[in-house]
Amino acid sequence: SFVSGLILLIERPIKVGDWVDLSGTSGRVTNIGARSTTVVTPDNITIILPNGDCLANQIINWSFGDTRIRFRIPVGVAYGSDMDKVEKALLEAGAEHPNVLDDPAPKVLFDAFGDSSLNLELAVWIKAGTIGAQQLRSDLNFAIDRKFRQADVEIPFPQRDLNFRNLLTMSN
Repeated sequence: SFVSGLILLIERPIKVGDWVDLSGTSGRVTNIGARSTTVVTPDNITIILPNGDCLANQIINWSFGDTRIRFRIPVGVAYGSDMDKVEKALLEAGAEHPNVLDDPAPKVLFDAFGDSSLNLELAVWIKAGTIGAQQLRSDLNFAIDRKFRQADVEIPFPQRDLNFRNLLTMSN
């Protein structure tokens, strides 16, 4: 752990203040010592990780280099929905959030024709560390729901069609 600590301090793949995923733990790095690294999670839980574990596993540093992060919200709408209204509502929901960046602008992608819905994705960019993923997801979901209600866009429930070929045979 001591040698790993020296490597972390010299190579600096992470530094204090970075938002990281280390050994399955996500949060902000608050301390890098000779033997351990301290990360505080979005729930304000302090995790102390041995530096050997930090180097032995993948490090995702959301703050390294370009601090912009793309965030995606999957959304399903009913077949028959006015896709122009859907796209407009999603773009407005993204653009109106205070932590969403104007550049690159929010984008709507039509992902797939699903079993019960037309599947889309709202892609927005944020600056790392300005808001937690869970809070951003919640904020955007509330905004999308509001915009969809205003535009009369329906979010479908899963549905199945049943076809009876011969009703007499089935009743016997």
